[in-house]
Amino acid sequence: MDFSQIALNQGLTFLAWATGIVLIVVAGFLIKLLIDLSKLSKNLNETSIILNTELKPTLRELSETLCTINELVKTTDKGVDSVRSAIDRVIGKTKVVSETLWGGFLKGFVSILGLFSKK
Repeated sequence: MDFSQIALNQGLTFLAWATGIVLIVVAGFLIKLLIDLSKLSKNLNETSIILNTELKPTLRELSETLCTINELVKTTDKGVDSVRSAIDRVIGKTKVVSETLWGGFLKGFVSILGLFSKK
């Protein structure tokens, strides 16, 4: 056999062994990756179950609290509206009285001014 033929055979043999070793290493890492992904998916599933069971009561309590706050705000709004309408009525009556008093004051002032100006 020729020397180049022997070298070519040895090179191809080395390449086959190196490729096999690399494929075995890559396969090992892929298997480890698949195992880790499986563990991760199990942990995510357990976490989602825990969150689901823990968040439902919390969301229910939050909803009840918001309803209570809403009712409190509505009641307060009704109270503020009734106070506002009472104040508007009082101010309206006070305005009528003050206009009457002011008109009477002006009439009296004009009358007194008229008495002093005639002399």
